[in-house]
This record gives sequence, structure tokens and C-alpha cells, in this order.
Amino acid sequence: MQTLLLYLLIMAVVVAVVFAAVWFVFGRGEDLPPLQRGTTLTRLPRAGITGDNVRALTFTQTLRGYSPSEVDWALEKLARELDELRGVVNDLRDRDVADPQPVAADAPEQTATGP
Repeated sequence: MQTLLLYLLIMAVVVAVVFAAVWFVFGRGEDLPPLQRGTTLTRLPRAGITGDNVRALTFTQTLRGYSPSEVDWALEKLARELDELRGVVNDLRDRDVADPQPVAADAPEQTATGP
């Protein structure tokens, strides 16, 4: 009986020491203060969004999923970037249609030779 009590006492001391060591090393597990309203940790570059930027997006999770305001912000930013890129593509396409292929300067001119 004494052996069992001694074993339980030693186990309690070991658990307390491990708990204290983990507590001092990793902290008490306190949560960070909440972000101010309208602030987000979701980040995208101002311009030149790449596929890797989109894949790296993270959103704050709420009770029912992700924060709708963060998702809306990210989608709007991506939509603006796509609209801008489509505009550049259309401008380049219109410029190519308006300006036919110029004759290369290095090409020899063909002249008609008569008899």
C-alpha cells in the first residue's frame, strides 16, 4: 500500500515538474488581443498578384467559416487585377490589329527587272 502511495506521489511530482517546464517554455497559452474592426491579417501585393500569392491567402475563421469581409476584400482585389490585365491584353490586341506587321528592315527589297 505504501509503495502505491509513494508511486502516485512521485508521478504527481513528475507531472507537476513537466507541466511547469512546459508552462515556462511555451507560456500560459494566452490568446492575442483581437484585431481592431476593419483590420485583417490577409495580405496581397498592391499589383502583380501571382498564383503563389493567391495560394498563400489565409482568412480569419469565424463561427460559420471564414470572415466574409476578408473574403470579399480578396475577391475584389483579384477582380481588379484581372480587369487590369484583360485591359492590357485588349489594348495590345487592338494595337496589333491597327498596325499590320511592318516589313523587316533587313529583308532585301524586291525590284522588278525588265528585259
